[in-house]
Amino acid sequence: MRPLLALAALAGLAAAADPIVKHPRELRFPEREFTPPRATDYRHKLSSGATAFLVEDHDFPLINISVLVRTGDYLEPIEKPGLALLTGSQMRSGGTKTKLPDAFDEEVAFLAATINSGIADVSGQASLNCLTKDIDAGMSLFLDMLRNPGFDEGRLKLVKSQMLQQMERRNDATAAIEQREFQRLLRGENHFTTRQATKASLEAISRQDLIDFHDRYYFPANFVLAVSGDFDTAQMLAKLEKAFSGWPNRDVHPPDPPAPVFTPKPGVYVVNKKDVNQGRVHMGHLGVAISNPDHLPLAVMNGMLGGNSFSSRIMERVRSDEGLAYGASSAFAAGTYYPGVYFAAFQSKSPSVAQAMSIVIEEMDRLRTTKVGNEELSVAIREAVEMLPVRFWTAERKAAQIAYDI
Repeated sequence: MRPLLALAALAGLAAAADPIVKHPRELRFPEREFTPPRATDYRHKLSSGATAFLVEDHDFPLINISVLVRTGDYLEPIEKPGLALLTGSQMRSGGTKTKLPDAFDEEVAFLAATINSGIADVSGQASLNCLTKDIDAGMSLFLDMLRNPGFDEGRLKLVKSQMLQQMERRNDATAAIEQREFQRLLRGENHFTTRQATKASLEAISRQDLIDFHDRYYFPANFVLAVSGDFDTAQMLAKLEKAFSGWPNRDVHPPDPPAPVFTPKPGVYVVNKKDVNQGRVHMGHLGVAISNPDHLPLAVMNGMLGGNSFSSRIMERVRSDEGLAYGASSAFAAGTYYPGVYFAAFQSKSPSVAQAMSIVIEEMDRLRTTKVGNEELSVAIREAVEMLPVRFWTAERKAAQIAYDI
């Protein structure tokens, strides 16, 4: 009984010092000051031409190295969709020029390290995570993969067969159908973000295509490094200088990704999948580019509409009030190179899809035509401001955020 009595006494003291409020909205917290880090404090230019951002963190004996590459799907030949994706994945899976895939995998596993590689729409990325004591061995493997990928023919054949199997199943999941078709309706069929690989185009991609794509875009001057963890900055810079020395650069300057030339046509588009009893809905249109001065007010507006989880209007009405969906949300992301997309989305039982849609449209119209109250606006602004420190929560996030922002 004594521990229980002690706990009760402590609870009594806590209640006396900080009374329990009747509702979470009545909670009050002290003001906190936060100053975003300055990129110049962590920026270093390597003699190889690469830019590196180094953030020390000695809490754990771990080091993270992430390499961002100025490349992407948009640079692959239009007749070979999937080439960039294959190049990025097979850099990691296909071994190196001196190590067969199984041997490379075994050495990485022996270090308990993680090495990854991939290429997305507008960038490539490769990363290393390992113990501090293993950084030299880990960097040796990582740089070998980055500079000398083997693109093993057997692994390439295997991943192609897996991709063909995925093509056969690409209409099985309603989420995949919804996202693919919504993007196509907004960008058209000929933009790099919507081009779909086919059996013929996939089989036309050769090992030499991967080698050529890698050789064209993977060189130090085309890299941005985000390095964080348990190291001394001067010593890590010396390691990076040594790792990238002797790697020749190329006279290649990737252009910016092309903007879509397609004009979306408003309407209601339906994909009828008879073997499901629920409907997934995406509704929206083109948004703005980050160069638009209104992109921050639009982000706050979206928070009120559907971006701020349980405090947003769509979530409250569609889920909390009407019980029509487990979740409902919206997004208004500003595009980097051209206008992004805004949308509201939810999933509901087939009979209630129309009702949920009408509520979402009603809330969009109400936000457009009715002045927002001061309290709701204040909450949305606070949430937007309070999310800023999360971007720099850890040394790894800080380095990555700064690197991505240049």
